[in-house]
Amino acid sequence: MTVQDIRSFNRFYTNVIGALDYGRHLYAPYTLTESRVLYELAHSPRTDAADLRGELSLDAGYLSRILNKFEQDGLIERTPSERDPRRRRITLTAQGRETAALLDERSRESVGALLATVPADDRPRLAEAMRTVRTLLSSGRPPRSEDVVLRDPGPGDLGWIVQRNAALYAAEYGWNADYEGLVARIVADFAEDHDPHLERVWIAELDGRPVGCVMCVRDDAPGTARLRLLLVEPDARGLRIGDRLVEAVIDFARDGGYRDLVLWTNDVLAAARRIYQRHGFVLVAEKPHRSFGADLTGQDWRLDLHPPQE
Repeated sequence: MTVQDIRSFNRFYTNVIGALDYGRHLYAPYTLTESRVLYELAHSPRTDAADLRGELSLDAGYLSRILNKFEQDGLIERTPSERDPRRRRITLTAQGRETAALLDERSRESVGALLATVPADDRPRLAEAMRTVRTLLSSGRPPRSEDVVLRDPGPGDLGWIVQRNAALYAAEYGWNADYEGLVARIVADFAEDHDPHLERVWIAELDGRPVGCVMCVRDDAPGTARLRLLLVEPDARGLRIGDRLVEAVIDFARDGGYRDLVLWTNDVLAAARRIYQRHGFVLVAEKPHRSFGADLTGQDWRLDLHPPQE
């Protein structure tokens, strides 16, 4: 292979995906780079300018101009970072989330139209070829936390949540089909009736495949949100996916006006409990029970979303 081979492929692929065809209005009124910045903001629960520069390899001045434009357009808000007061935290406004969602929808439609031209029998070959290119050009680099994106569920993702919860907990803890039934009811209730302003599901995606999930729903108690169905695939652990999913729920619940966030788990789920503790959840009750074919100790955890300031 020569340099010319790669350059030729790049020109071919750029034409195929239409990345330079602004006449199709895929990225209008924003450029490709601006759209990528919006995408990162929409899929990262906590982001500051330094994070974006590192992730996208953008010049500081260029990124600053993009963010100034977004702020003028009412797409973002900038506040002091909780992690480092010297930094500015960047979050999308409601208008920014709508704009990012519209661009994402247009991109999905464009890629879907492209994929429709590939015969169904050839799609596994295409997927494998793309994975091969990524693997070879990454020099065998293992996945990094920044390679994971958090997104809304697409078609089939809710079914994936049920299937992976059932399979994973059966394999790791020996839980029976009763647990699958519980997860199926939770997911079905969300799919049939939920308020998108107060309830949400996140899918963690790595290399084009789902590797984690979590849900935020209204609790029966007024002003209370409930975190449910946190899951991270075994081969994707160690990338802070669980922390990022919990952070996303906390930020969403706080922005939605909830007073506190609660969850129910079992004492055998030690790794999940450590995540909850890191983010300030407090154990408020526990009780032995027999469920899912096992003797367990259920635990109720709570997080005050608006603690009094010292």
